[in-house]
Amino acid sequence: MTNNPSSQNTSQEAEQETAAGEEQAVQQDISRKTDKKEKQQRKREEKRSRPRLRIFPIWLRIIVITIFAAAAFIIGLMIGFAVLGDGSPLDVLRLETWQHIIDIVNKTE
Repeated sequence: MTNNPSSQNTSQEAEQETAAGEEQAVQQDISRKTDKKEKQQRKREEKRSRPRLRIFPIWLRIIVITIFAAAAFIIGLMIGFAVLGDGSPLDVLRLETWQHIIDIVNKTE
């Protein structure tokens, strides 16, 4: 090996540049993490500061779900009475039909 002082300086400079590059990469990584934390914190603060605007209010949701459940129940009764019972689908909505069913269950004549 030659003991060329210029080659030693070059290798030392290369090592210093590598160390500086690594240090810079670590600093960039740290700055990215802090930026990410700051963004998350800003989002949390925005959520706290403004109230949530509901386009479809809870009370209206309850009413709509109740209406859909009642409609599904009536449609199910009509399908069951017409298909399984061989009756007219609209007969299930008559009071006399339900009185007859109650009489059969209670075994009254």
